[in-house]
Amino acid sequence: MKVAGFDIGGANTDLAVVDFENNEVKNIEVDFAYLPMWSNNEALPKVLTELIENICPIDEIDAVGISMTAELVDAYDTKKDGVLDVVKKCEETFECPTAYVGIDGMLSKEEIEKTPLKAAAANWIATAQIATLISDNCIFIDTGSTTTDIIPIKDGKECAIGRSDFERLATGELVYTGTLRTNLASFLDKVQLHGKEYRVASELFAQTADVYTVLDLITLDDYVCDTFDGENKSKKSCMKRIARVLCADLDSLSEDDVVELAKFTHQKQVEQIADALKQVSETQNLDLIVTTGLGKDILDKKAAEFLGLEVKSMDTILTDEECVVAPAVGTAVMMNKFLN
Repeated sequence: MKVAGFDIGGANTDLAVVDFENNEVKNIEVDFAYLPMWSNNEALPKVLTELIENICPIDEIDAVGISMTAELVDAYDTKKDGVLDVVKKCEETFECPTAYVGIDGMLSKEEIEKTPLKAAAANWIATAQIATLISDNCIFIDTGSTTTDIIPIKDGKECAIGRSDFERLATGELVYTGTLRTNLASFLDKVQLHGKEYRVASELFAQTADVYTVLDLITLDDYVCDTFDGENKSKKSCMKRIARVLCADLDSLSEDDVVELAKFTHQKQVEQIADALKQVSETQNLDLIVTTGLGKDILDKKAAEFLGLEVKSMDTILTDEECVVAPAVGTAVMMNKFLN
């Protein structure tokens, strides 16, 4: 049985093709594509097909599972409209059995059409399937390009208090901050440089991908999103964008100054995540943290250590590449269970 699991986000669409034998995972292959759903959602069927065919012929796929967060993009008037559009495009693309991750498990097209919001931003349900393989009692934290999920697991089952993005923003289980696409001004009020405090410019000048490029924490291949200024992704261009956050440039700031700013910014984002992680840890009385996603070592491990919590990485059971698309892997696992 070869199952494709997709996680269709607002900016990235991730794929895991999982081979099962007697319901045991025998092989996993993964891929992803940058697809800005706010401006180019009509390309989704083409991207879904191309991602599979980068791995195997599409007719080798026995079933497809879908999780999504793309319904929130501003191309859609409501989240319901977004869910139904994604489902429509998936149903038109695949002829094999297809189902969708919802907050209560896998849902058919007919079930989704009756209660579309059950599938809205439910990809963390899929990731929980993987985290339980590491511990029955833990908090898994998954920082991707844009957001951070912080989900408690007790007795082998996720026990998140919030059941929607709106609710999870209040419970600490969702932080809208990520490794690539987060505007620095969204979590910085002031920065420190040479013993002085500087207020920041609240403009679309620099994003976290610029910071982690400057600090050599991501590669050019990781920097999959567009830059804010439309310029290239070289380290010098990233430095220019960071300097603008202080209404400066590389004539008024040295490269060493920008590195210092990047380190300060990194720490502030770690503390932003740690604040929510502390809320969930204290609410649930859990102190084992399982990290995954692109930011698992850059942000999540450091946030857990900042709080003095025990940390394990999902890379004990998945490769680093698979960790980046953990919701897609979990979606494939859930789809296989759904069929059996």
